[in-house]
Amino acid sequence: MQLKVKLFATLTAFAPHGEMAGEPFEVELPEGSDIADLWAHLGIPEEEVKVSFVNGIARSKYYVLHDGDEVGIFPPIGGG
Repeated sequence: MQLKVKLFATLTAFAPHGEMAGEPFEVELPEGSDIADLWAHLGIPEEEVKVSFVNGIARSKYYVLHDGDEVGIFPPIGGG
């Protein structure tokens, strides 16, 4: 299945072609893959992820993805 993925903040280091924060790129995964599988495919350690959105809705790492989904992945953000 084909997914559109956007990485934000420090997670852009895991973008396969040096995409900038929020710049979409295509990822192909086997049918039945979940969000945790996507993180692993991209080499993103689980502790680096705060939240993942699928089609604009926050989802758990166990959410099964579908062809054409748009996934945004965000790290924990600090600030004061």
